[in-house]
Amino acid sequence: MAKSASFSCTACGAVYSKWSGRCDACGEWNTIVEDTPLSTGPGSKSLGAKRGTSLTLTDLSAEETPPPRTQSGITELDRVLGGGMVPASAILVGGDPGIGKSTLLLQAAARFSGAGLKTIYVSGEEASAQVRMRAQRLGLGDAPVKLAAATSLRDILTTLEAEKPDLVVIDSIQTVWADNVDSAPGSVSQVRAAAHELTSFAKRKGASVILVGHVTKEGQIAGPRVVEHMVDTVLYFEGERGHQFRILRSVKNRFGPADEIGVFEMTGGGLAEVSNPSELFLSGRGDPAPGSVVFAGIEGTRPVLVEMQALVAPTPHSQPRRAVVGWDGARLAMILAVLEARCGIPFAGLDVYLNVAGGIKISEPAADLAVAAALLSAREDSSLPAETVVFGEISLSGALRPVGQTENRLKEAQKLGFTSAIVPAGGKPGGKSGLTLTQLGDLTAFVGDIFGAG
Repeated sequence: MAKSASFSCTACGAVYSKWSGRCDACGEWNTIVEDTPLSTGPGSKSLGAKRGTSLTLTDLSAEETPPPRTQSGITELDRVLGGGMVPASAILVGGDPGIGKSTLLLQAAARFSGAGLKTIYVSGEEASAQVRMRAQRLGLGDAPVKLAAATSLRDILTTLEAEKPDLVVIDSIQTVWADNVDSAPGSVSQVRAAAHELTSFAKRKGASVILVGHVTKEGQIAGPRVVEHMVDTVLYFEGERGHQFRILRSVKNRFGPADEIGVFEMTGGGLAEVSNPSELFLSGRGDPAPGSVVFAGIEGTRPVLVEMQALVAPTPHSQPRRAVVGWDGARLAMILAVLEARCGIPFAGLDVYLNVAGGIKISEPAADLAVAAALLSAREDSSLPAETVVFGEISLSGALRPVGQTENRLKEAQKLGFTSAIVPAGGKPGGKSGLTLTQLGDLTAFVGDIFGAG
């Protein structure tokens, strides 16, 4: 009796009974391969024909020595990495084209090489002369970084095996191709194979590998998601080309906290780290204006104050427009619905625009109350006091829910000269913050007490 074969998609994991050129689940081409079970693998006729090596089991209480770290001296980068570079780690860095990924990594490579790590920078998108010219513009011409321009995975691995570096930067993983994979460079199969080989090299030789990844129009790293599972750390380099600020955000880190951010400023001499992001994000804020509210947020482990800007205007169209920059559009729709259903404040027939100043993206629910305050301020043409910060989560019932790290938010606000804060009732400020707190229990009280509307 013939054995039934099983096939699966390497991009999404969908299972098929026969091979096909295109996966119906995710739409990718040439990703369906035959699954070979252990019992039919090469050199064995049954699972018991070839015995494996017994595993060493340990208790959960066993103490492990923390991994050694090498700091680059770029404080914002070391913060995002969890305190420095860990040997034998694989790091994936993604970001929009032209956002500054190559500039950041060239600066980091120069710093790490100065800290004693043998560093190799492999570029698949630029010639060595172009990388050298950028290094000279950044004032890094004397850094002991070895350069190479190559796209062949076999040549890259052969060179790395011979040189035995401590740190390797591959710019970018989409340009690297393996000659044993029958597909074009940049395809799902090529990216997966190249990432697997380079990650295996890092684990086998104890070298740290940084892979640069292109992103799709949705902002996700191009290629199979399995690449993000292979590596130890996934970083996104965010920012708008019209702003000088750049945000390095950690979305996965096996050696440190996730969702940590590092803030940089793009200058003529490269990327300069920003030690106090709140002060920089609020630097362009003038006198109090309707629709402008300062939100005290938390990004990773650090408090960050940003300005939420709203504009509400009559629409000439039958369908009002809702435009959002730097926040979740679906959450804005929820806030507008709660304001209308629970507070009786309609936004029908009004265009609503919301912007987070400085080019930073806010994702935490603690920004709900600041957004509602900005919308009401713009609608009522009434501004909040200049030295007031706002934060809190809004539920669908209109209740205001406390958020975490209230004390850190208030301390950061006080450090920057703010004197009052509007927060949900029931929070734990923790000691004397030095600010005048207005604690409210629901959105109706907020609307009536602060704006006198409703």
